[in-house]
Amino acid sequence: MERIKQALERARAEREGQPPPAPAQQSGTTDAGRSAVEHVSYTQTRNVEVPQRKLREKRVVIGFDPCEFTDAYKILRTQVLQRLNENHWNVLAITSPGRGEGKTLTALNLAASLAMEVNYTVLLVDADLRHPSLHEQLGLPAGPGLSDYLLNDTPLPELLIHPKGIDHLTILPGGKPLLNSAEMLNSPKMSRLVEELKTRYDSRIVIFDLPPVLDAADAMAFTPYVDATLLVVEDGRTKTAEIEHALDLLSATNVLGTVLNKTGAA
Repeated sequence: MERIKQALERARAEREGQPPPAPAQQSGTTDAGRSAVEHVSYTQTRNVEVPQRKLREKRVVIGFDPCEFTDAYKILRTQVLQRLNENHWNVLAITSPGRGEGKTLTALNLAASLAMEVNYTVLLVDADLRHPSLHEQLGLPAGPGLSDYLLNDTPLPELLIHPKGIDHLTILPGGKPLLNSAEMLNSPKMSRLVEELKTRYDSRIVIFDLPPVLDAADAMAFTPYVDATLLVVEDGRTKTAEIEHALDLLSATNVLGTVLNKTGAA
């Protein structure tokens, strides 16, 4: 754990103006300076039941009573909101150096924690188009999603889902896997979609779950469209060289920091 932290701090210090790493799996509340969002009525978005048993099994925060695990994401929520608000940002990407390091679960838990903030609505987009898996974290079957919008012009209202019980959270699943995912994420149509999602609502935060940086060109192709990026690394697994390489590849974007995942309690 210390080895990873020291390597991250060293890599971050080499990039002028970049912040130090964020603590692992942590998140809290802030008054953020925006007007409170009223109760949202989802009339076009598909409402879905999310099995509590499945949420606990997948370690999704909304399946747990308040505890050390949920508090960690509240702390991360506070840190992320502070950085977003300081810079007037509202579009965040979450990625990792490699697969299996917890980026999708971190994206979902951060989005759910942010949605508990009364000042915001949150849209979580599964943009890992080679291996879309966000629906699995919610215990939902595979269905249409972002790839169907990009390929077939399927209207967004037909693709968005709202997990019942989380008033301010909407999810855009990934849809069917795409081999040409990097090209689709870097397409003019995707650029227009990001701009539309970013500006449609004043108090919306948009989070994109991206593929791992070292797996394919997808994350590098897409990060110019977002305001900032959060890097998820796994304690005891992610190698220092992998972290430094990932940070180098993400140098064109604003890296908020890192989430050190699977440190024991979580």
